[in-house]
Amino acid sequence: MSDQESTAPAQRTPDSKAFGNLLQGLASEMNLLGHDFAAAQGLHATDVQALLAIMRGSTGVTPGPVTPGRLREELALTSGAVTAVLDRLERAGHIRRSRDAADRRQVQVHYNPGASRMAAAWFAPVADCTDAVAAEFSADELRTVARFLDRMTTGLEELRHARREDAAAGPDSEPPIRI
Repeated sequence: MSDQESTAPAQRTPDSKAFGNLLQGLASEMNLLGHDFAAAQGLHATDVQALLAIMRGSTGVTPGPVTPGRLREELALTSGAVTAVLDRLERAGHIRRSRDAADRRQVQVHYNPGASRMAAAWFAPVADCTDAVAAEFSADELRTVARFLDRMTTGLEELRHARREDAAAGPDSEPPIRI
């Protein structure tokens, strides 16, 4: 046993409360960075959430083109609020809107590739921090962390959708059993 191993405190597996606290801290810091980015761009925090949803595109639980209706559902906003968000994002150069070729009534929202330079400049220190922290872990540990974060994100997205479905069903409906 090395000196480092003999003097280091025993690493215990975090319980669900410890995991929850760690995830809340991470989410809070990411949220605050998003708020700061929004302020620097002259946007609202909701605009950043919409921008992230547009950037994710069709990679969520419900794949498909990003439309104002889909943003309304995902962000739980009114149609008017989505229009205001998209207007601000378009004015700031982050997105563009187009009509669907097959159905001209359908509007699709696209992330402007050129806008990524603004975000990249702002979030470069975040990427640097991520790289520095990741360098402290082995490839196997990083794969485990990535798998955990992916499953947590997917699980929370599914929970959010289920809760919204339950709320839409009304208070008198029998809640489904969720596992």
